[in-house]
Amino acid sequence: MGGTGAVALTVGSALTLPFSGEVLAKYRGPNPPKSVHPGTAGYGPLVKDPGGILDLPKGFQYRIISEEGNRLSDSRPIPGNFDGMAAFRGRHNSTILVRNHELTGDTENPVIGKSPYDKDNTGGTTALLVGPNNKVIKEYVTSAGTIRNCAGGATPWGTWITCEETLEKGHGYAFEVDPNDPENKLSKTPIREMGAFSHEAVDVDPATGIVYLTEDGDPSFLYRYIPNDRTPRPGALQKGGKLQAAAMEEMPAAMAESFNTGRKYGLVWKEVDPEKPTDDAITKGCIQFDRLEGTHFVAGVLWFSDTSAGYSNGQKGRIYRYTPSTNKLELFYEASSANKMEMPDNIIVAPWGDLWFVEDGPGSDRIMGITPEGEVYQFGKNRLNDSELAGPTFSTDGKTFFVNIQNPGLTFAIWGPFARGNHGRKHQMGHAAPPKHFAPKLSDKVIEAAQAQGMTHLEAAAFQRHGIPLF
Repeated sequence: MGGTGAVALTVGSALTLPFSGEVLAKYRGPNPPKSVHPGTAGYGPLVKDPGGILDLPKGFQYRIISEEGNRLSDSRPIPGNFDGMAAFRGRHNSTILVRNHELTGDTENPVIGKSPYDKDNTGGTTALLVGPNNKVIKEYVTSAGTIRNCAGGATPWGTWITCEETLEKGHGYAFEVDPNDPENKLSKTPIREMGAFSHEAVDVDPATGIVYLTEDGDPSFLYRYIPNDRTPRPGALQKGGKLQAAAMEEMPAAMAESFNTGRKYGLVWKEVDPEKPTDDAITKGCIQFDRLEGTHFVAGVLWFSDTSAGYSNGQKGRIYRYTPSTNKLELFYEASSANKMEMPDNIIVAPWGDLWFVEDGPGSDRIMGITPEGEVYQFGKNRLNDSELAGPTFSTDGKTFFVNIQNPGLTFAIWGPFARGNHGRKHQMGHAAPPKHFAPKLSDKVIEAAQAQGMTHLEAAAFQRHGIPLF
């Protein structure tokens, strides 16, 4: 990587430095506080960054570990437009990050591969081997020749699914990338039966092997891919499968005898043609979202965000929760003037169970947390206006948080008094009620109808927002 200097900034310093060519470390005071349990008060107010890049709570430090335009380990340029990212366990307490580059056409810093999928295109993925001291040991290309690699998702078997957000002929696919075997045959073999559409994010249910996918288009659909081979190993997804899109249907009265209205509402999955899934989903009446973005599957629950949803709230976004075991879709969070949230994008559940997401709105975007107890807090604020945050992920030991700023491309390692991992709280988050000001607002009639149908208020909100009459 380019640049070997390290610059320390202290809270209150008036020093502002350009970050080009620097590995920048920032220290939040000499005596970080003891770990604050996020279920009680988050991590406290943000401290203004003297470097003018990223505000964090007191006690946390960051280092810029990668910067667009500097050099990979083999002297190729670090590509631009940093986007989706995931962390994997490396040897000797290291972390391997795999990172997307949302690039297309001519660009100043393309992904230059040795064996690209399509030599005329500039997107792809890179990887960073990060030591336990949060310094980069190695940085290299893992796939190349694709278009607009926006998001994606990690698999339980240690690979990364990178997704093309495009409808260009010969593209619009998902590819499997192995960080330990860069630019291999798998990385340039499209998973065709997973669909040709404007892909956004994916995640895998480790219990079933089913893959969930979001579409960033107009309209936008939620899909699932049921592989023929559910063996948890590289290459299994390429062996074909069924692609389905989510739909809402009223079940026949005969199937709902226990409900006093004679009706029951359910989520169903309709099979679609992988070569034209969007058209097929429209024809079959599947749920039309506005602009689906991030996904995260954890503790039996799929979380996903609709960044531009909600005409009544100025299209500032929603977060949904889907539980496969109960086939229940719920609207968990809805931006409004009351909560002043804007456009949730990439989404994760932190090791200790809080729901975290980054914003993609105008102005200064934030890293936000919601606890299972219903409290909301800011963890970070991007001070580089008009440049979105992307790719939030934690190291497998939970001690380091990694996140990108897209343009100019910067990757941050952030560490400090994070709470310890807590699997029980992850399950709790999957069943928690949303914070009062974030919960979808429902009329008394909708609430009454939900109770009559045996639905949760969040279930009823999901159906009602997508045009299904409940009374």
